[in-house]
Amino acid sequence: QVQLAESGGGSVQAGGSLRLSCVRSEDASQYDNACMGWFRQAPGKEREGVASIYTGASPWSVVADSVKGRFTISQDIPKNTVILEMNRLELEDTAMYYCAAGPRYACSTSLSGARMRYWGEGISVTVSS
Repeated sequence: QVQLAESGGGSVQAGGSLRLSCVRSEDASQYDNACMGWFRQAPGKEREGVASIYTGASPWSVVADSVKGRFTISQDIPKNTVILEMNRLELEDTAMYYCAAGPRYACSTSLSGARMRYWGEGISVTVSS
């Protein structure tokens, strides 16, 4: 059972930055967990895909239009870690952020989390004015 450990959330003023990390307990497997992504859910809203990255051979990533130019996703391969750098944070970025992992086909430009197999417990991000 793959486990995901999230860290780095917190409170920040609008315009500030935060860095979220997600450590996967096992090495990448295209059949199980090599697709990793960040999703968020604000109170009263549906879950939204923020960014995903395929951490296997020929890695590729996608970032949601709502955060493009402000958020970037990257990986630290030796540490089985995916990082979400969040810059120029806005009030609308306030949400619970969840790390997820799934097989290769879970990664798509639609940023749907429907095919993700493993989910972290979530970490809070609060942006204030």
